[in-house]
Amino acid sequence: MDCIGNLHQAYLKAKNNITKKNFYSNKVDTIKLTFDAKFNDINEENLIQSEILRQIDKSINNSIGTFHEQILGGIKGYEVGNLSGFDIKATDNTLFAIFGYRDISTNISDAIFEKLANASRVFLKAKFYYILLDDLSNTNEKWIIGNEEYSISQKRVFKISLSEFYATITTEADAYAQLYEKLPIVIKLCDSIQ
Repeated sequence: MDCIGNLHQAYLKAKNNITKKNFYSNKVDTIKLTFDAKFNDINEENLIQSEILRQIDKSINNSIGTFHEQILGGIKGYEVGNLSGFDIKATDNTLFAIFGYRDISTNISDAIFEKLANASRVFLKAKFYYILLDDLSNTNEKWIIGNEEYSISQKRVFKISLSEFYATITTEADAYAQLYEKLPIVIKLCDSIQ
């Protein structure tokens, strides 16, 4: 309930922080907005409203990652990474994980891989995961970067979908589905308390 309460506060903060007035103080591509309005036949008011919603959504995505950190960090034997440089870690240093997205630039992806691979040289018995928040499949594979001519991997560095990560650390294949099923119930409980 605390995790959902924190996420609810993040939603409220995101909505309150982006108003029409401060919308223009953010980095907004007014040229693109002009083209979007004309080419998509959208009036300025609706276009601004949709852009405000997009900015709120972008802000919320970070909070969703925090929600998962808090849930997973509450599982016995695991904790939120805090100052470790990782989002989730095993308390016995046998697992380290970073949340992210599949669709990021190659430079950022390579940097994350290098961070995990370098840490694997320090923690020799640990597994390292890049958790794909936007992967709805059952991905759990050794992470390989590069191309056909030149590729690099490390035997203990993996890319994994969120549902597979939940299954990995809870040892319950349907742990993520269980969480998803219970969310409406807990959200309703949170609403009744407030």
